[in-house]
Amino acid sequence: MATLPSLFRRLRNGADPLPSPPAPRRVSAPPGARHCVLLVLDSCRFDSFAAAQPRVMSRLGALQRRYAYATWTAPSHYNLLMGLLPHPSPTQVFASDHYKQDFLAWGSRLGLPDLSFVGMLPRIWLPQYLQSIGYETRALVSMPVLNPDTPLAVNFDQYTLMEKHNDLDAMVERLRFPVDRPSFTLLNAGETHYPYAPIEEPESDWPRVHGVNGVFKSLAAGAPLHQSEAPAFFDQDRLDRLRDRQVAVIQRVDRSVERLLDRVPRGTWVIITADHGELFGEGGYFGHGPILHDKVLEVPFLEGLAR
Repeated sequence: MATLPSLFRRLRNGADPLPSPPAPRRVSAPPGARHCVLLVLDSCRFDSFAAAQPRVMSRLGALQRRYAYATWTAPSHYNLLMGLLPHPSPTQVFASDHYKQDFLAWGSRLGLPDLSFVGMLPRIWLPQYLQSIGYETRALVSMPVLNPDTPLAVNFDQYTLMEKHNDLDAMVERLRFPVDRPSFTLLNAGETHYPYAPIEEPESDWPRVHGVNGVFKSLAAGAPLHQSEAPAFFDQDRLDRLRDRQVAVIQRVDRSVERLLDRVPRGTWVIITADHGELFGEGGYFGHGPILHDKVLEVPFLEGLAR
């Protein structure tokens, strides 16, 4: 135990008053545990994905129409990291039965059919549970609302906000997979988010439309509470053009996913989905967030082994 004189000496020398406790030793993962990558295409609407007919992503498995638990990025990622992936909206099923099947599916994904979820309590947090059974956890995110200072970053060994919001290729280049233990990697790709632009295309033709993070920054900078910074609402012609842009950028993302699948270790389980959908004029809506409409919840879902 540190004495008062030793504490004063440490403070005088610019050191922390108390040394950090040693990191707990990570247990060895169970035999057969697989690497797992969860790729979230931010704001990617189901029918945009289907219209794009992505050649590479379709190799993973059959495309499914599923439904997000939330209509915008932050709460949807919270659900994803609880282990609850977008659901098929099953009828005549108790929610508890669906949750049970959804959790049990992780055993197949991770190559651990006898996986016990007792360790998920009380936190109900997939990264913490995976760490507890020997996984390394990493995240690369595009959206500032998911930045490393948010609670979402808890129990990740590495958690990085990318410099650009639409550069999945840069994420792929940063990927590292440990050789001595399995890993879980979250990738949040922003190309499919407004303004749906690949990195090589300038975005100046489309106005900046703030999300929650941008709104808080604007308020912190002293913007009047009653003053709107948003442009005039898009007419339907521009909304149709935006939907076409999302379809086109999914095809560009497909080429990035080809690089991703070339980079992951053979036998990695890859899940591709979206955190929520998007509205392009249906019902008078654009975008996502405070919107109640099927199309803001419909998302693509496919998964399978990288070979």
